[in-house]
Amino acid sequence: MSGSKPPPPPSTSHLAIPPSSTSAPSSSATSPSATSHPTGPPPPSPVKISMQEHFAINVCPGPILPIPQISDFFPRFHDYPCTPPPPREKKILKEETFNGETGVGYKDGERRLDNDGDREEAVDSDDEDTYLGTLEFTLLFDQENNCLHCTINKAKGLKAMDSNGLADPYVKLHLLPGASKANKLRTKTLKNTLNPVWNETLMYHGITAADMTTKTLRLCVCDMDRLGRNEFIGEVRVALKKLKEGENKRYNMGLERIAQNKDANNPTVEQGAVVAEEERGRILVSLCYNTEKGCLLVGIIRCAHLAAMDSNGYSDPFVKIMLQPDMGKKSKYKTTVKKKTLNPEFNEEFSYEVTLDQLAKKTLEISVWDYDLGMSNDFIGGVELGINASGQRLRHWFDCLKNKGKKVEYWHTLTQQGAPSGDKPD
Repeated sequence: MSGSKPPPPPSTSHLAIPPSSTSAPSSSATSPSATSHPTGPPPPSPVKISMQEHFAINVCPGPILPIPQISDFFPRFHDYPCTPPPPREKKILKEETFNGETGVGYKDGERRLDNDGDREEAVDSDDEDTYLGTLEFTLLFDQENNCLHCTINKAKGLKAMDSNGLADPYVKLHLLPGASKANKLRTKTLKNTLNPVWNETLMYHGITAADMTTKTLRLCVCDMDRLGRNEFIGEVRVALKKLKEGENKRYNMGLERIAQNKDANNPTVEQGAVVAEEERGRILVSLCYNTEKGCLLVGIIRCAHLAAMDSNGYSDPFVKIMLQPDMGKKSKYKTTVKKKTLNPEFNEEFSYEVTLDQLAKKTLEISVWDYDLGMSNDFIGGVELGINASGQRLRHWFDCLKNKGKKVEYWHTLTQQGAPSGDKPD
């Protein structure tokens, strides 16, 4: 009894070894005492895992799925079968008709047919039968003041030109033949509408009765595009010879796409000289002889349809006047310069101290120039009024001498009269 030794403690290995069948009775006998009185720390984990295996389990908990690509939505580019995405639902309540009114009270079948028809019109934009809309406007010719009043009222049912199914329309006016920036007028632009209402009046100055028999008014409706080129919608043309003097005539015409005919826009050989003469422009001059002060009052009111002398298609015009024979420095006057315009308005008046007898023997020279900074000024055109003039220029001079104290206004066509032999800097 003194020589017996206690049994050795169990092994503390990482892996638990199952007990054998022969040692089952002894282990079962000692297990109650071991479990009932735990004295040491808890046993370690039965399985040891490395750090690399631990991160691999957390990062890749399952199979790797493929990343969706754009080609997944286009089955024809796939080598393997793919389910296409579901079609989008159409919101019928928010669809609009051609005139911009919300569709209400239509059946599904009727509404679907209308939408298909509108889509075909938008795609086939070059079809001649496509409805472009109508333009409503009013014309009035004032022969006393030589003015043509053009009132642009409204347009209706314009063709949609933008991606949102609407347009940004404006109206552009030209006088044919000889359409240029000098006789171009334009209304304001209205945003996002197919039924614009302008109620805007534009005026052409210097229009005579002879012009009304030969000129044609062209009205173009265009769509303004900030990022690109403005788009042409349609146009109408009105022969001014059908418009009577003082008649306020209202038009409601359908827009068309008229093919540009060079022969129609160009005048004949006989009319070529007249058109070339009018290309320089016109000037409105007032004359009045004041008997109380004993002076001639010359008013430079405005110019119209001047020739473009600068590279930007405009001019910087001013007017020089001179009473001949030369009376010294007091005989020369000059108006202010109007920048970048072909239809300047001056409204400036100048006076010459001269008796009525001397005035009958003198000649008034009027010339229009284009101002150029640091360079020679360009001559645009001129006109001479006096006893040696002819036609309307002579009539204007006689009316001034006959009607003392009364201001007489006449429009005169600019010609080569007064042109210098060489360009001289001013």
